[in-house]
Amino acid sequence: MAAAWLLGASLLAAIGGCAAPGTGPASAQLASARFCDRPQVQDARQQDRILRFAAVIRQELEASGEEVALISRSGVDLRDIGIRFSHSGLTFREGGDVPWSVRQLYYACDEGKPRLYDQGIAGFLFNGDEPAVGYVSILLLPPEPALALRRAALDRQRALRLLAGHYSANAYPFSTRYQNCNQWVVELMAAAWGGLADGDDLRERAQAWLAASGYDPVPVDLDSHPLKFAAVFMPLVHLDDHPEEARHGLQFQVSLPATIETFVHERMPQARRVELCHDEHRIVIRRGWRPIAEGCREEDGDRVIPLG
Repeated sequence: MAAAWLLGASLLAAIGGCAAPGTGPASAQLASARFCDRPQVQDARQQDRILRFAAVIRQELEASGEEVALISRSGVDLRDIGIRFSHSGLTFREGGDVPWSVRQLYYACDEGKPRLYDQGIAGFLFNGDEPAVGYVSILLLPPEPALALRRAALDRQRALRLLAGHYSANAYPFSTRYQNCNQWVVELMAAAWGGLADGDDLRERAQAWLAASGYDPVPVDLDSHPLKFAAVFMPLVHLDDHPEEARHGLQFQVSLPATIETFVHERMPQARRVELCHDEHRIVIRRGWRPIAEGCREEDGDRVIPLG
């Protein structure tokens, strides 16, 4: 039973997992091998593939003519519960340490708390668990909302005001008790597009704006009751912010990249989407809202770049 608890908590942590590499305190070390102790790219061939994939992504961003984009990547393998992308951030042409830096929330394992972190595209990709295949989604916004979002993200005080003091991988989107990486992104969108002024209650107002604007994450259905007991043992998974009926039914609303993209698409049908993937032999690029097939398989209209 203990093994089932740990497996269940690992799954919950993976759903919203965005840990930065680090050794971390003992409590954080318990978070699972898929979180604070995530495997990294191992050999030179894998590193070269990731670097080449990152270069193509930067070329796509540069060619877009935009100044900011929502960027999401795959992480641990969650295909069994229908999740491809697990981690989102915002990338900027200018304003970070390097062109197209990704600003994101990470759980800092060595500090035991969430932090905002700027990272180049390659670093953003290197934090994925599977070097053989990977997926990235880029969402390009209309000019006015893009400008508002860029302004909010680069406003250090307001961006930090939206950062919670405590992290939960499966944070409930309408509670300020915890936060996961994707929740910070969507609350920043709310502050930007809702014209919300800074203030101590900014997170509450951002969540109220999201609720009023129709943000409604589809519950992730976890059908094994040991999962709720696993939270007792795993410090980065919490259930006490979720409604009682969700805890009993094991259907947890969690902010995920797909939910954020759906929300943006419904509000801004003119938003553009580019999905890219790589396997060991090629990179596939698709423009539009239809996802690339599993296994990074190209179809008519896709652009394919051989990796050699």
